[in-house]
Amino acid sequence: MKGLLLRLSAVDADAEAAVRVIAYFDELVAHRASLPDLVRSAAALAECPAGLDGEGRAALRFGPDGTVPAGPEPSTAVSSAVEPGSRVWLERPAPGPLDDLVLERFAIAARLLARPGPAAAAPHLADPALVELVLGEQAADEDRARALVLLGLAPGKPLRVVAVGTEDGGDPGAAAVALMARGGAPPAARVAVVGDVAAVLLQPREGAGTVVTSLRAALAERARERRATGSVRVGVGDPVDGLEARRSWLQARLAERFAVPGAEPVIVHDELGSLTLLAEIPPERLRAQADVRALDDLAATPAGAADVATLEAFCRTGSLRQAALALHRHHSSVAGRLAHVEDALGWRLDDPGDRFRARLALLARRLAARG
Repeated sequence: MKGLLLRLSAVDADAEAAVRVIAYFDELVAHRASLPDLVRSAAALAECPAGLDGEGRAALRFGPDGTVPAGPEPSTAVSSAVEPGSRVWLERPAPGPLDDLVLERFAIAARLLARPGPAAAAPHLADPALVELVLGEQAADEDRARALVLLGLAPGKPLRVVAVGTEDGGDPGAAAVALMARGGAPPAARVAVVGDVAAVLLQPREGAGTVVTSLRAALAERARERRATGSVRVGVGDPVDGLEARRSWLQARLAERFAVPGAEPVIVHDELGSLTLLAEIPPERLRAQADVRALDDLAATPAGAADVATLEAFCRTGSLRQAALALHRHHSSVAGRLAHVEDALGWRLDDPGDRFRARLALLARRLAARG
């Protein structure tokens, strides 16, 4: 494994560095590294001791020089779950800028390498030029078909495109690869960053309908592990023939604009129905609408952001008590915030017309922000 070594101090903490970290662990999986070699490589990359333990297997722990560190694992180690009863960790006093990504990819690699058989099921970053050719508007069918073949996809089989966006500056390519691996992605899962969103091209063996179930299960698993799930937005396009991938991509991009991280992180295009018409309105027109401006003004006040989030939860769940459960707040606190929203905006949320108006304004504001 010596030829694969990379060190975090040698790369910048930006999107290119994230791609290199992902490729580093992908190479270890592709070469079917042993679990001890995986831990040694992770330690060399992070330039600190690293470890792996799990049920039925002795703990593995190595320093960046490849030797077993003296003394026990410190209490300051940052860790990530591989699967129930198993985890990986890095031993340093405080996490570095890329440690979340390193731990995510370390855990994915450990999960894949612990299984018998080939590592074909690992989703990976694909050549962005080929992906853009498949999804682009100008390509001829023969060029699109050739690009699909080079990506390892079958032009004549159903294909589905998923758009993965992140908030707070997260890398969408890394988020997409981790999400697909956690969701048990099929062998034909190709990821590339297109603009500010990751495009995932999928050809599930079990059928196109399994994509949504797998994605929602993956996000639910991350939530159970108390990992950060609030920054990921996922849009799912319709199943199409391979040569029509662009149509599924545009649908996925549109659906991703409707997603709410943490609350409604996965939006399926064909479940939006007539709401897709709202996305055809130019963002500047949405921003200029009086109700949208009023929500923006409210959100800019000291407690306004929490008020708008409470309104979102109430409109999404349709119930004060369900909104309280979603927000992990007492229902009286939610009622107080909703009363403040009514006073500030002049709406009466027990009136069906005003509730519809509020829901529409919230959707328009969300789409305007992601225009």
